Amino acid sequence: MVKSDGGRAALNLGAAAALAVFLGGCGSFGSIGLSPQPAPPPPVEPEIPATVRAEELVGRWGLASYQNPNDRSRTEAAARAQCKNPYVISAGGNGGVIMHLADEATPQELRLKGSQSGKNYIGPEGPPGGPKDREIVSFDGHVLITRFIDPDAATRYGNMVYIRCTPAAASAPRHTAAKPQAH
Repeated sequence: MVKSDGGRAALNLGAAAALAVFLGGCGSFGSIGLSPQPAPPPPVEPEIPATVRAEELVGRWGLASYQNPNDRSRTEAAARAQCKNPYVISAGGNGGVIMHLADEATPQELRLKGSQSGKNYIGPEGPPGGPKDREIVSFDGHVLITRFIDPDAATRYGNMVYIRCTPAAASAPRHTAAKPQAH
């Protein structure tokens, strides 16, 4: 039996040409699984209004923080004492509130953001729960507790307790009974 090297070369050449046509039609090696595809970006959460309104936060607040939940009541008392030198939350020009971000010396307008999970956040423009946001842990109109989302800031600042400062009660006018008149 005689082997033909020309026939084998033609067969190899034909197989290579068929493979080239197949791969060329795919557009890229990634289409057939030879290279990894980038992961699609996470879906952007639709904007949901926060259940806490900016005007509810505007005012003067005593401020303190705690790490250990057992220290909450003591910290609330410490925050109340800070009303002598209150932290002021102002209304922003675009419907937000003027507050500080973690480690920022200058306050700026921050937005109140709701989320599909029902949590509320205070932070700069962007999706809720972003790295510069703080979560509103609780708010009853008088006591606001927040915690930064960034783990480093959360460790350093702890749970921030804001106690609404009330104006000092005005001295009530003294009512004196009229002296009986002698007749």
